[in-house]
Amino acid sequence: MYPDKIFYEPAVLHYELGTKLREKFNTVPWIPIESHNNIEQLRKNENNQFAKMKQHLIIGVRKSLKYTPNHKVSDFLVPYTSSGCSAMCLYCYLVCNYNKCAYLRLFVNREQMMAKLVKTAGASHKDIVFEIGSNSDLILENTITQNLEWTIEEFAKKEKGFLTFPTKFDMVEPLTSLNHKGRIIIRMSVNPQEIIRKIEFGTSPLSKRIDAINQMSAAGYKVGLLIAPVIMVENWKALYKELIEQLADQLSEKTRKQLIIEIIFMTYSYVHRAINQDAFPNAVNLFDDKLMTGRGRGKYWYRQDIRTEGEEFLRKELSQKLSDVPILYVI
Repeated sequence: MYPDKIFYEPAVLHYELGTKLREKFNTVPWIPIESHNNIEQLRKNENNQFAKMKQHLIIGVRKSLKYTPNHKVSDFLVPYTSSGCSAMCLYCYLVCNYNKCAYLRLFVNREQMMAKLVKTAGASHKDIVFEIGSNSDLILENTITQNLEWTIEEFAKKEKGFLTFPTKFDMVEPLTSLNHKGRIIIRMSVNPQEIIRKIEFGTSPLSKRIDAINQMSAAGYKVGLLIAPVIMVENWKALYKELIEQLADQLSEKTRKQLIIEIIFMTYSYVHRAINQDAFPNAVNLFDDKLMTGRGRGKYWYRQDIRTEGEEFLRKELSQKLSDVPILYVI
């Protein structure tokens, strides 16, 4: 990503990373703001400006470092060095939180965030797992900041606890030679290539994602796989059957031996519908009133009978093609 303009809190220039980014992107306009959370001129943009706004970069100082307990693949969800994303997946759950302002925000106070990770890990009586990528894609962010490279080596020095993050990107080569000491878990999100092409705009193709997870496994990293989100387009069974067959064919033996699988069905919302119909009028319409029902305020998910059918189908296909890989959960 090379941004067309940067909105920044002036305080970021008091941090080493802030000054490096100022030098790196010195050919684009830098626009001072009071807060990365509330940029009025962007918030007032029409929905059809969504894709244009994804070309902007916002740089700030992260204020809240509050951890949220989690009971799936980690012990805590951790606010970390970025939020939002420059990709444009039509279902992106970050849109529910940030609406059309789900652009990439970088935070320069990484030393402060690392200090809390180390302190929390050190105070625990067991090795706890921190999810550091729940608000962004750290592989994508790393191409701009090299924060993930820094994070992996800094955390590994302490030899207690684990870090995990999901990704839809394949740019993992800078990580393969790092001294991670087996304390990093990378989880690759996958979908059928047709869904990636039509719905997950700006992300890596499926074949490259599979290659990337094999590279990370070969480099000694712990790895996982998310089939997420499961989207029940018209020919979904054929697409996901083909996906599982491709995974079975292309995942390396080393990857399969340590792999876990998470399965997550798509949640959609009124906000997504409003933005997508204006920003991507020719794209796939993900709302299907024949399959979906309300889930809380302004949100939709697949009806329980549809979800049950989907889960049974995926479990059956996985048991036939990847029987040696455990399914951690289905939601």
